Amino acid sequence: MTALCALDAVTADIRDHRITVDGTGLYNVVRHLDLLCHLTAHLAADAEYQLALNIRELPPARILGASASHIGQAVAHYTQALAPLIALTSTAQDTLEKKLDALGHHSCLRIHLDGADRALAAARTALEVRQPVPAASASAPALRHDSTVRRRA
Repeated sequence: MTALCALDAVTADIRDHRITVDGTGLYNVVRHLDLLCHLTAHLAADAEYQLALNIRELPPARILGASASHIGQAVAHYTQALAPLIALTSTAQDTLEKKLDALGHHSCLRIHLDGADRALAAARTALEVRQPVPAASASAPALRHDSTVRRRA
């Protein structure tokens, strides 16, 4: 599986298992974190050590590293989403004050989930970019000596 296919598979899984404000949502966040951490580790290892079986099909190391960095940002957003999600799932919103507090938690949760989506989209964009095959470099032209300039002895 290519890095792009792996990212697409993880993204599809994340899309199919949405974050809800209940115990299932907490489970899904942890599940997403697990998938993203594994994917980040594989991309980083491929970038650093070129360990993949299909090494010739790998994108350049800098692209794999950039993608791993974006996925790392998604991991950070999911980690930051845990606190408001736990607050929303562990307390009942039975008073006006708790309902108002819940609005802030919902907003914070949405910000981090949207941030994770943007980071995954950036990782996909980085992996989609095809690098041109470098052409054989022509030797640099030799500098010409200007006969009007005199050297000092």
